Amino acid sequence: MLFPKKVKHRKWQVGRQSVAKRARPDTRGITVAFGSYGLKATSSSRVKSNQIEAARRVISRTLGKAGKVWIRIFPDKPITKKAAEVPMGKGKGDPDHFVFEVRPGRILFEIEGVSEDIAREAFRKATKKLPVTGKFVTREETRV
Repeated sequence: MLFPKKVKHRKWQVGRQSVAKRARPDTRGITVAFGSYGLKATSSSRVKSNQIEAARRVISRTLGKAGKVWIRIFPDKPITKKAAEVPMGKGKGDPDHFVFEVRPGRILFEIEGVSEDIAREAFRKATKKLPVTGKFVTREETRV
Protein backbone atom coordinates (compact mmCIF):
# COMPACT_ATOMS: atom_id res chain seq x y z
CA MET A 1 0.00 0.00 0.00
CA LEU A 2 1.06 3.56 -0.62
CA PHE A 3 1.94 5.85 2.27
CA PRO A 4 4.54 8.58 2.81
CA LYS A 5 8.00 7.59 4.05
CA LYS A 6 8.29 10.68 6.20
CA VAL A 7 5.78 13.42 7.04
CA LYS A 8 6.28 16.91 8.38
CA HIS A 9 3.09 16.78 10.47
CA ARG A 10 1.81 13.48 11.83
CA LYS A 11 -1.78 14.71 12.20
CA TRP A 12 -3.54 17.20 9.93
CA GLN A 13 -6.43 19.46 10.82
CA VAL A 14 -9.75 18.43 9.33
CA GLY A 15 -10.16 21.22 6.74
CA ARG A 16 -13.90 21.35 6.21
CA GLN A 17 -15.23 22.06 2.73
CA SER A 18 -18.71 22.67 1.46
CA VAL A 19 -20.21 20.18 -0.97
CA ALA A 20 -20.09 22.82 -3.71
CA LYS A 21 -16.34 23.36 -3.25
CA ARG A 22 -15.65 19.61 -3.23
CA ALA A 23 -17.62 19.17 -6.46
CA ARG A 24 -15.69 21.98 -8.21
CA PRO A 25 -13.51 20.53 -11.01
CA ASP A 26 -9.82 20.04 -10.35
CA THR A 27 -7.31 22.29 -12.11
CA ARG A 28 -4.16 20.15 -11.77
CA GLY A 29 -3.53 16.65 -13.08
CA ILE A 30 -6.34 16.85 -15.64
CA THR A 31 -4.49 15.78 -18.80
CA VAL A 32 -3.15 12.39 -19.85
CA ALA A 33 0.58 13.08 -19.62
CA PHE A 34 2.42 9.73 -19.58
CA GLY A 35 0.33 7.01 -21.25
CA SER A 36 -2.12 6.76 -24.12
CA TYR A 37 -5.28 6.14 -22.06
CA GLY A 38 -6.42 7.47 -18.71
CA LEU A 39 -9.07 7.02 -16.02
CA LYS A 40 -10.60 10.41 -15.20
CA ALA A 41 -12.66 10.97 -12.04
CA THR A 42 -16.16 12.37 -12.57
CA SER A 43 -17.10 12.65 -8.88
CA SER A 44 -15.34 13.63 -5.67
CA SER A 45 -14.35 11.44 -2.75
CA ARG A 46 -11.53 10.44 -0.43
CA VAL A 47 -9.61 7.50 -1.89
CA LYS A 48 -7.79 5.31 0.64
CA SER A 49 -4.39 3.80 -0.05
CA ASN A 50 -5.77 0.24 -0.02
CA GLN A 51 -8.40 1.21 -2.63
CA ILE A 52 -5.66 2.60 -4.90
CA GLU A 53 -3.70 -0.64 -4.46
CA ALA A 54 -6.77 -2.78 -5.26
CA ALA A 55 -7.39 -0.78 -8.44
CA ARG A 56 -3.71 -1.03 -9.43
CA ARG A 57 -3.76 -4.81 -8.95
CA VAL A 58 -6.85 -5.33 -11.09
CA ILE A 59 -5.40 -3.11 -13.83
CA SER A 60 -2.06 -4.94 -13.90
CA ARG A 61 -3.81 -8.34 -13.92
CA THR A 62 -6.03 -7.30 -16.82
CA LEU A 63 -3.06 -6.00 -18.82
CA GLY A 64 -0.92 -9.07 -18.23
CA LYS A 65 2.75 -8.63 -19.11
CA ALA A 66 1.99 -6.10 -21.82
CA GLY A 67 1.54 -2.42 -21.06
CA LYS A 68 2.70 0.04 -18.43
CA VAL A 69 0.64 1.65 -15.64
CA TRP A 70 1.09 5.06 -14.02
CA ILE A 71 -0.61 5.96 -10.73
CA ARG A 72 -1.27 9.71 -10.81
CA ILE A 73 -2.50 10.09 -7.22
CA PHE A 74 -0.66 9.58 -3.94
CA PRO A 75 -2.35 9.29 -0.52
CA ASP A 76 -0.51 11.73 1.73
CA LYS A 77 -3.32 13.05 3.97
CA PRO A 78 -3.43 11.24 7.34
CA ILE A 79 -6.85 10.37 8.77
CA THR A 80 -7.00 9.81 12.52
CA LYS A 81 -9.32 7.50 14.41
CA LYS A 82 -9.91 6.90 18.09
CA ALA A 83 -10.07 3.32 19.34
CA ALA A 84 -13.42 1.60 19.85
CA GLU A 85 -15.33 2.43 23.04
CA VAL A 86 -12.99 5.23 24.10
CA PRO A 87 -14.66 8.10 26.01
CA MET A 88 -14.89 11.61 24.56
CA GLY A 89 -11.97 13.94 25.19
CA LYS A 90 -8.34 13.06 25.90
CA GLY A 91 -7.11 14.48 22.58
CA LYS A 92 -7.18 13.48 18.95
CA GLY A 93 -6.89 9.84 17.89
CA ASP A 94 -3.87 8.14 16.34
CA PRO A 95 -3.29 8.17 12.57
CA ASP A 96 -5.31 5.30 11.05
CA HIS A 97 -4.82 5.51 7.28
CA PHE A 98 -3.86 7.83 4.43
CA VAL A 99 -6.16 9.25 1.76
CA PHE A 100 -6.10 11.38 -1.39
CA GLU A 101 -8.98 13.80 -1.88
CA VAL A 102 -10.12 13.37 -5.48
CA ARG A 103 -12.08 16.11 -7.23
CA PRO A 104 -13.83 15.77 -10.61
CA GLY A 105 -11.50 15.96 -13.61
CA ARG A 106 -8.43 14.40 -11.97
CA ILE A 107 -6.61 11.67 -13.90
CA LEU A 108 -6.22 8.71 -11.53
CA PHE A 109 -4.41 6.11 -13.65
CA GLU A 110 -2.76 5.97 -17.07
CA ILE A 111 -1.96 3.03 -19.35
CA GLU A 112 0.25 2.60 -22.41
CA GLY A 113 1.24 -0.32 -24.63
CA VAL A 114 -2.12 -2.11 -24.94
CA SER A 115 -5.14 -1.87 -27.24
CA GLU A 116 -8.04 0.44 -26.43
CA ASP A 117 -10.39 -2.49 -25.70
CA ILE A 118 -8.06 -3.95 -23.05
CA ALA A 119 -7.51 -0.50 -21.53
CA ARG A 120 -11.28 0.13 -21.35
CA GLU A 121 -11.84 -3.23 -19.65
CA ALA A 122 -9.02 -2.62 -17.15
CA PHE A 123 -10.39 0.82 -16.20
CA ARG A 124 -13.96 -0.54 -15.97
CA LYS A 125 -12.79 -3.12 -13.43
CA ALA A 126 -10.65 -0.57 -11.56
CA THR A 127 -13.55 1.88 -11.21
CA LYS A 128 -15.49 -0.76 -9.28
CA LYS A 129 -12.71 -0.81 -6.65
CA LEU A 130 -12.77 2.98 -6.16
CA PRO A 131 -15.30 5.21 -4.32
CA VAL A 132 -15.39 7.63 -7.29
CA THR A 133 -17.07 7.30 -10.67
CA GLY A 134 -14.66 7.35 -13.58
CA LYS A 135 -14.52 7.96 -17.32
CA PHE A 136 -12.21 6.49 -19.95
CA VAL A 137 -10.20 9.19 -21.77
CA THR A 138 -7.48 9.17 -24.41
CA ARG A 139 -4.49 11.45 -24.80
CA GLU A 140 -6.12 13.36 -27.68
CA GLU A 141 -9.33 14.07 -25.69
CA THR A 142 -7.49 15.78 -22.84
CA ARG A 143 -5.14 17.88 -25.00
CA VAL A 144 -7.82 20.44 -25.89
